[in-house]
Amino acid sequence: KRHRNQLWQSDIKYDPYLPIGPNGMKKQVYLVAFIDDATRYVLHAAFYPTLDSRIIEDAFRQAIQKYGVPEAVYFDNGKQYRTKWMSRTCSKIGTRLTYTRPYSAESKGKIERFNRVIDSFISEAVIEKPNTLDRLNELFQVWLTECYQNKSHSALEEKISPETAFRSDKKAIRFIDPDTLSHAFLHSDTRKVDKSGCISFMDQKYEVGLAFIGRQVDVVYDPANIEELTIEFEDYTPWKAKKLVIGERAGKRPALPEHLQVQGVDSSRLLKAAERKNQERQIEQKPAVTFRAVWKEDDSRV
Repeated sequence: KRHRNQLWQSDIKYDPYLPIGPNGMKKQVYLVAFIDDATRYVLHAAFYPTLDSRIIEDAFRQAIQKYGVPEAVYFDNGKQYRTKWMSRTCSKIGTRLTYTRPYSAESKGKIERFNRVIDSFISEAVIEKPNTLDRLNELFQVWLTECYQNKSHSALEEKISPETAFRSDKKAIRFIDPDTLSHAFLHSDTRKVDKSGCISFMDQKYEVGLAFIGRQVDVVYDPANIEELTIEFEDYTPWKAKKLVIGERAGKRPALPEHLQVQGVDSSRLLKAAERKNQERQIEQKPAVTFRAVWKEDDSRV
């Protein structure tokens, strides 16, 4: 591409191990980078402790906040990039989403070449022996600024630096307001409305409305806060759905009459009755005068 922000590329690079696991266990970290196709300028790059779609979301958001919205993005087919979230987000911000052809690594050559440049940083970082992710990122940002962004690039006209190429481009940058960006970066799932007009979402019930029974609706949410969801359906204006509290509209149940209430007990009526009956039985069976007592009385008269 000829101008900045016409096309961005991104990739994940598996990188060094740091002692950041339990009890100082070595754990691998991952570099996510977004690079401008025309100027080779790195829009955002950082090391992350996990390998999932969240690291792509964070890097993409930071790149947009700093350098505006790209006309198009170009990713490989990794599961971290090929997500429903990415499709929705690009649609909301007006960015065309494209992917490489399967098994065609050469089609993303620019980001791949940048990843090879990163190897020189890794070699230096190993000597420095950073013990935390923060320290590794501090070292990386210094290296990125001094050894890449502001260094002449052989692929650029007049061998200018990526930063000079990006800053001097006359093409206007398109920014979007924070609220629009926040909404675009929300997550979305599909749910079917049940016979009570509710949906089940993350083990919770949310009331959507009886008019949507049997319909598939889109649930838009922030993973960090699911107290309230946004529901989208066809041409309807999006609306909010809150957690359904069972019985929240029911009146207070009247108290039972005292004679119908369950009485607390601290002993068994059955065993008490059996004990009384056993005592009565023993009294009935006991003779008025024992044979032993009679024998002793007769013996004394001899």
